[in-house]
Amino acid sequence: MLYLSHPSSLEHDPRAHMPGHPDTPERLVAIERALELVDWLGWERREAPPAGEHELELIHSSRHIEAIRELCLSGGGPIDPDTFVGEASYRAALHAAGGACAMARSLLGGSEQVGFCALRPSGHHAERDRAMGFCLFDNVAIAAELAIRELGAGRVFIFDWDVHHGNGTAEAFRRRREVLFVSIHQTGIFPGTGASTDFGSGEGEGYTVNLPVPAGSGEELWLSLLEHVVVPVAYSFEPDLILVSAGFDAHRADPLANCTLEAASFARMACHVRNLATQLGVPLGMVLEGGYEPLALAESVGATMAALGGEGEPESAAPEALLTSRAAAGVARYWTL
Repeated sequence: MLYLSHPSSLEHDPRAHMPGHPDTPERLVAIERALELVDWLGWERREAPPAGEHELELIHSSRHIEAIRELCLSGGGPIDPDTFVGEASYRAALHAAGGACAMARSLLGGSEQVGFCALRPSGHHAERDRAMGFCLFDNVAIAAELAIRELGAGRVFIFDWDVHHGNGTAEAFRRRREVLFVSIHQTGIFPGTGASTDFGSGEGEGYTVNLPVPAGSGEELWLSLLEHVVVPVAYSFEPDLILVSAGFDAHRADPLANCTLEAASFARMACHVRNLATQLGVPLGMVLEGGYEPLALAESVGATMAALGGEGEPESAAPEALLTSRAAAGVARYWTL
């Protein structure tokens, strides 16, 4: 079990340009303090390398990469009303993307079966030519594309459980059949994408699955969708690698959303994903996305990593979501549930 991090993640601090910004280095400080108390749960710790430009260009245009680099070198500033960078942000973003790539290499190289990248800035909102939503480069998408182009993976399953829809990842693979992208997210909040009627485009139709949930949704609905929709679809897809955009902002204490999960809820979801990977005989890697209440985030990450390490068993949830979710009904047009 591999845990990747890098000190540069602590140097990226949007508060230099926007005091009160929720994406703070304290998020990672809280995670690592909590993990130190339990001896890192026995995981191997490794420093994340920087991504090379050729890896960033698997998903992003050279113009976008250069624009981020130049803005940071000039001292930083705003990219949009929510996204700010400083001089150290480009280096941090390189290591965040590079950590995801290094994890993919270790997982598909056979040296590890489970990985977790605890790095900032997050990535799943970043589009080919646009940074947004606190994200500069789409770390999980870069790792997935690297796995397909260079590491021998024929198919990659990306499950995004961040409370905000991963629009950047969805767009990167919208027209592709090699990547199955599935997202559970709260409807009606940033970035406003991820409608239940969006299943991808062209040859990729059916390989994008959006499962929006209403504000106030808790563990019962999230677990039901995971067990009765996400897992069967992923199992039918038969991926060679599973990647999770692991945001923890569906926690009840998070200030940026309105769902009601607990740390134990994320552990239960992790058990289902771990069991899926075991049944398929494929490696599983998680990439940190959101989660903006540091103590809740730390507790949730620790519970998730413990579950990935084998603690707990998948708990069955009532299949009520299949009866009430328009999204689940739509998925059945493409996949057997």
